[in-house]
Amino acid sequence: MTNSGKSSGGSGADRPPAAVEVLRQARAQLAELTGMHAESVSSFTRTEDGWALEIEVLELARVPDTASLLATYEVALGPDAELTDYRRVRRYERGRADPS
Repeated sequence: MTNSGKSSGGSGADRPPAAVEVLRQARAQLAELTGMHAESVSSFTRTEDGWALEIEVLELARVPDTASLLATYEVALGPDAELTDYRRVRRYERGRADPS
């Protein structure tokens, strides 16, 4: 998944991809690599080397849905929005809140 950096508004060939495009690409790339549905992005930060994100992933669907298992993945993307690294940092049931 690459981004040519071009926009319909002119000559932005050297411009980095827009944040919304980075989020889309990160979710799609993680889903393709893991085979699991990336539900949402809970954290997004621009870094010196690209971007760092936390993505919530549905790991195991259950009935009722509140018993489904989700996981938080830390994801790193390079300046071209290509996924360079990921790891699971947390696993939890959808219906459970973090302890205060």
